[in-house]
Amino acid sequence: MTHESTAVGLASAYSNATTASGDWWRDAVIYQVYVRSFADSDGDGIGDLRGVRSRLPHLARLGVDAVWLTPFYVSPQADGGYDVADYRAVDPLFGDLADADELVRAAHELGLRVIVDVVPNHTSEQHPWFRAALAGEPGARERYLFRRGRGADGSLPPNDWESIFGGPAWTRVADGEWYLHLFAPEQPDLDWTHPEVTAEFDSVLRFWLDLGVDGFRIDVAHGMVKADGLPDIGRGAQATLIGTEPLPFFDQDGVHEIHRAWRRLLDSYEGSRIGVAEAWAPSSERLALYVRPDELHQAFNFRFLNCPWDPGAMRTVIDESLSATTAVGAPTTWVLSNHDVVRHVTRYGGGAQGLARARAAAMLMLSLPGSAYLYQGEELGLPEVADLPPESRQDPAFRRGRRQQIPVPAVDPAPGPGPAAPGIIAPRPGEPTPPQSAPSPHSQPESGAGPQPRACCVPQTQAGAGPGPDPLTAPQAHAPTRPQTEAGTGPQAQACCGPQAQAGTGPEAEPGAGPAPEPCTAPQAHGPTRPQAETGTGPQAQACCGPQAVTGAGPAPEPCTAPQAHAPTRPQTEAGTGAQPQECCGPQAVTGAGPEAEMGGGAGGDPLTAPEADGQDGLRDGCRVPIPWAGAEPPYGFGPVGSWLPQPPEWAGLSVAAQTGDPHSTLELYRAALELRRAMPGLGAPEAGPSPDPRGMRWLPSPDGVLLFTRPGFACTLNTRPEPVELPAPGRPVLSSAPVETDGRTVRLPPDSCTWWAF
Repeated sequence: MTHESTAVGLASAYSNATTASGDWWRDAVIYQVYVRSFADSDGDGIGDLRGVRSRLPHLARLGVDAVWLTPFYVSPQADGGYDVADYRAVDPLFGDLADADELVRAAHELGLRVIVDVVPNHTSEQHPWFRAALAGEPGARERYLFRRGRGADGSLPPNDWESIFGGPAWTRVADGEWYLHLFAPEQPDLDWTHPEVTAEFDSVLRFWLDLGVDGFRIDVAHGMVKADGLPDIGRGAQATLIGTEPLPFFDQDGVHEIHRAWRRLLDSYEGSRIGVAEAWAPSSERLALYVRPDELHQAFNFRFLNCPWDPGAMRTVIDESLSATTAVGAPTTWVLSNHDVVRHVTRYGGGAQGLARARAAAMLMLSLPGSAYLYQGEELGLPEVADLPPESRQDPAFRRGRRQQIPVPAVDPAPGPGPAAPGIIAPRPGEPTPPQSAPSPHSQPESGAGPQPRACCVPQTQAGAGPGPDPLTAPQAHAPTRPQTEAGTGPQAQACCGPQAQAGTGPEAEPGAGPAPEPCTAPQAHGPTRPQAETGTGPQAQACCGPQAVTGAGPAPEPCTAPQAHAPTRPQTEAGTGAQPQECCGPQAVTGAGPEAEMGGGAGGDPLTAPEADGQDGLRDGCRVPIPWAGAEPPYGFGPVGSWLPQPPEWAGLSVAAQTGDPHSTLELYRAALELRRAMPGLGAPEAGPSPDPRGMRWLPSPDGVLLFTRPGFACTLNTRPEPVELPAPGRPVLSSAPVETDGRTVRLPPDSCTWWAF
């Protein structure tokens, strides 16, 4: 059976209906576009707003409801645009304001809404406010968190807080004061008790709402307010604590008043504009506070993303998430991948197994009550790219501990004499001062030769990051990085450790790479976890059931044929992709627990040393490789020439063009799932208001390793076991991530698969 889709026709009608209801966000499917890596219109190797606009028809055909754009504002690009120097202007790297306006208009014509990022916790060090603060302008430092240091001479940081990127969260300036930066030193934290900060962001939000955007994804929505007195935490490796226990710099009660004010602002505009919190909280109940009726509309549910491939864990996360948000009358959100975490094909084991699980997990996600977020390229089944050459990487934490000083920004001259701008003192206490030209500690011979190390982990171990990154000046940040080679240039770290580790995780050296390394010992337990080499393109499992099943009209479709009837249309091995990161070692180890905008477990790289293990691993670039559109070789239609991160040569078969019309492909599976999600009345949003049973969802008894639940007229089965499972058929199959055998009375569920049923 096949699942040819007609989602384009359904998308327009659906968008019109939800516009009228005003509750479009309650069950919306929102597609994240990482602007740098979506489509390049001008041939500089970097994606831009015109490129995004040119590819909007793909999103309309896919069947999503809205597009979320990562930051495109003026920025030195020290952290991929999450260091904003001008919140009201488009960086020339991505276009101009006219391009933004035209993109919003074009999206609306296709029935797509547009959500943009806002970054309120911190600015860029190049923001005029911070430049004025460094220059000693009276009152300028009050907008940020400057403090005197501890010790007799003030040479120690004001407290023991650590940067999410590793190292102290404080940098000292020449006059002896320190400023707080929970992320990179180029991202100084704002002081939200200052009235000018509040007024400025009200103005920023209005600027983009007036341009026509439909809402905001609020970066680090849990971080703007810090505990009174900035108290010590008393322990290290603080990045591993985020989302697991209270911290004085995150999830303080004071943030909710900010979000209430923003909700009032959003409600003052027509068209149901929304706010989405990127918030980490210690519990589902704390996270639900962000989506109370007078606060934001949605909050990202990272517990689902972090959940291992285990039916018990999945059911617990689903139940607790639904219970918490339903209690405050809000929808739950579901997400599997984003621009800061290892792509879920790879997290689920990589290769054919990882792809099968990723397809099944996507169908599970899209069948749950609430709203779902898709990350660009997941509809193509893209794996993580683990073998990027070091010279092409741009994640600021990749060169953690190598920053000597922040360049003192020039300040526009003001009338009359003024104080000279003080410089930044370097290094921070206890840090080495390697020359800027020194090789990265993660650099490896570009031939890929040498032993392939095996990284270990322990429960709750966070892949590390040390002190801040190398400074990136504006001219350097705007020059596209051209890959020198597409060969894997770094060690392919090996998976290990704990109950989530997959089979085959022992050392597997690349050909000619030298002897296998010795097993890790306990002191090395700070490194990221990795599995065996990623293939990423195993058989594209068949989705069940023809077009008649989509609308429910006509006779029941023929059951899917035996698995051997569906020959794979993808190569079994993605040569050259290197080892892919493995989910293991506790719920926070997978993504490198921390704020989604600034965090995420990356791919590849050598094991990290203990001093670097307090923050993230600095390898987020692997999930940001530009996606393939068409063609037999890079850049696969991404742009006229090249791409800022090199694309694997094996991605030709994963492009949009290659998968379109192929009933075995992941792209057509996503298109069919989104079409059915709209056509079947039992799917979509839960009813508003408290309810112990959102939208009639009910778990049914099922064999070990299988989840089975129903919603009105609909059932979903998920088989997490590595072998087929037989059970009574819960209805008529309408879509499956792998071929299903059924005689109408019983069904044989394939391993690592999800099936949707109508009854």
